[in-house]
Parts: sequence; structure tokens; C-alpha cells
Amino acid sequence: MLFKVLFLVFLCAITLFGNDKDLISSNDVNITDENSTSIVDPDNLVKVEDTSGLTEDEVRQVAKKIDKETKKRERAKPAGKIRWEDLSPTPIKYDWVQTKSGEWFKGTIKGMYDGKLEFDSDEVGLYTFDFEDVKRIKSYHMISVNVGNLAVIVGILRVNNNKVTIIQGDNHYDFKRDEIVSFAPDAKVEKNYWSGKITFSLDIRSGNTNQIDYGAQANLKRRTALSLLSFDYLGRISSKDKQETANDHRINQKYDRYVTRKFFWTPFFSELYTDKYKNITYQITGGVGIGYTAIDTKKTLWNFSGGPAVVYTRYTTVQEGQDISSYSPALEISTKFEQELSSITDFTYNCKLTFSDRNAGTYKHHMIFVFNNEILSWLDIDFTAIWDYIAYPKKDDNGHTPKKNDYQLLVGFGIEF
Repeated sequence: MLFKVLFLVFLCAITLFGNDKDLISSNDVNITDENSTSIVDPDNLVKVEDTSGLTEDEVRQVAKKIDKETKKRERAKPAGKIRWEDLSPTPIKYDWVQTKSGEWFKGTIKGMYDGKLEFDSDEVGLYTFDFEDVKRIKSYHMISVNVGNLAVIVGILRVNNNKVTIIQGDNHYDFKRDEIVSFAPDAKVEKNYWSGKITFSLDIRSGNTNQIDYGAQANLKRRTALSLLSFDYLGRISSKDKQETANDHRINQKYDRYVTRKFFWTPFFSELYTDKYKNITYQITGGVGIGYTAIDTKKTLWNFSGGPAVVYTRYTTVQEGQDISSYSPALEISTKFEQELSSITDFTYNCKLTFSDRNAGTYKHHMIFVFNNEILSWLDIDFTAIWDYIAYPKKDDNGHTPKKNDYQLLVGFGIEF
């Protein structure tokens, strides 16, 4: 039954984000090239397709000609003022990103959201740049760019300081950097939309006490220029002298659609939670919400979201005369805070509060504190503290009441992909 429910949640999410591809409409758009950003119908988010009939390789040739014109202007600078790092590479099979320090990186653009650019390189692995630290971008792949949350334009992407250019077959469109909400590859292959991280922790003890503690965390994200779909898993299994002492699992799904760089709404969020030592066979939460990014700087990110929800709980056992399951209306509020502490260490705080009726516990929270330390570009060591609380746990058929608080401290290795 648990896997059937999980499959249905996943299927609903796939159905929702799959509709991103249905946003193509667009004779209502009048975006002209050469510094014009005029949108005829600002109430409808539309996708501006290339109608020239050119293939992607032919569009790249158009971009190459524009790049040559730019290089001519660079070489025309007075002697002594041109630097080698100003002479940009030609994209062949890879995207290129240049930081403000002048360094160029070759790889694949994964997506830009909330001022963070994810870039996958053979040399540095999956790396996240602060977008404000990126000086130039030259894409080889077709990129889908969300402009002011008014239109999505698909083309070859060029970023040069504050100027953003999207090149199609017959036209190229110029914008200012702060008009760009987000962008991601216009992927022909579904896997190009996805990225993620998996963290494992294992503690094995033997001697006077034989104990095994296993923990795992996973985060999977699917990005487009318009939306972000995320799946998070947290699980723990412990045994002492071959006797199981803990077995709990939590899967969260959240689908956000960007309205502006600060504001987003969530057509659907859900959680599947199971913990037999809290007398919960499974608990399913589903709802809708809105969100706002309060702080978005180079080193700090802080956002809030929340909305109405419904909680369904199936208990393992109950006292005589009580229902084995219950439905409850709920209000869910969450916040995420990220702080860069150093070049290799980040701190993340996630908190989710749920208010419901007495049958579902009245009030509960799930808090995660993570210190992320980069060892290699693809490998981290994470220190994670978790605090779960429920105001009114459900008594089992023996009259035993589970504890209100659960604490975990995990040390694990994380692999990014």
C-alpha cells in the first residue's frame, strides 16, 4: 500500500510539471530585437519559439557570426587595454561560463534559480556559482529563459556583464540581467532537466554492544525555466543486539512555479511519512501554497512558503473504540535559510510547521540543520542535526504513548550528480 501511495504522488507531480511544455502559444508576443522588451499581453506567460525553420546547428552558426562581431569590437580596443581573458572561447559541444576573476569554465548549464547558477563540468563537477559572480556565459545548448515572468524565449544564450542576449534563427533579443528570472536547458532528453545529491551515513559498533545505525538522505530536482520540482528523502534504520530500535522514512515533494524572482506559488506539495515506533503506519500530507524570497544575496538565501493542506494518518494500532485512521484539515508553513560560511562550508536550516486537529497531533514540526563541507567538487561531508516534534502522539492498543521529541545527529558523505 505504501508504494502504491508513493507512486500516485509521483504520478500527480509528473502530470503537473509535464504541463510546462504546453505553455507554447505565441502570436500574442511582440518582442523585438535590439534592446526591445515589449510584451503585448503581460497577463499570459508565453513561449517564444524560433519560427525561422533553422536547425539548432544553423542557429549556432548565427550565434557564431554575432560572436565574431563582438570579438572584432574587443580587438578594436586601444592597445594595452585588451586582456587575454576578454577573448572568449568558441562553444563547441559545451557551454562556457566566465567568473568576474576572469576564469573560464567548460561544461553544461543545469539551471539558474534564486540567483544561483548550477554548472556541470568535467573538471570541477557539479558546481553552484552565485549568478552575480558570473561575468559572461556562452551556451552551446539551447536555453529556455524566463524573462520577467512574462515570456519564455528559447535560443542560444549570451551573457556579457549586464547584457543578456537570446539568439534565434531570424532574431536576437536583448535584455538587462535583472530582467531574467531563471533559465534552464531546453532539453530534448529528459535526464538533462535533473540533478541531485545522495548522502549516506553508517555507524557500526561491536563488542559489549552490537549496534548498527544507518541513515540516508537524497535530494532530486527537475528544473525548467518556469518551475522547480524537488523530491527529498530522509530515512533511518537502527538495531541493537539484532533488535530493531528505529525505522522511519520521510519523502517530501514540492513543485514551485516562479512568478517573479521573489514570488512563487506551489500548485502541489506533499509528504509521505512512516514511523512504526511512533505508531504511524503512514501519514500523507497534500496541499497548495505560495512563497516569497525575503533575502537573496551572494551569501544568504531566506524564503518562506505555506498554505492549506489535508493530512491522512493510518495508525499501526489504536485503543479500543478509536478509529485506525483519520483525516484532518491542516495549515503548513515552511522556511529555508542558507548561509555561506566560507568557500567550502555552507549552513542550511529547513523548518516545516504543521497545524492540524487533535487526531493528527494538533501541532508538529520537522527541523533540519546541515553543515555542508566540500571535499571535492562532487563529494561533501555533511553534519546533520534533526529535531522532530509532535504535540499529541497517538497511543497504541497497549496504552503506550510515543515520545513527543525525536533527535538525530548524522555524519555522512554526500555525492552530487
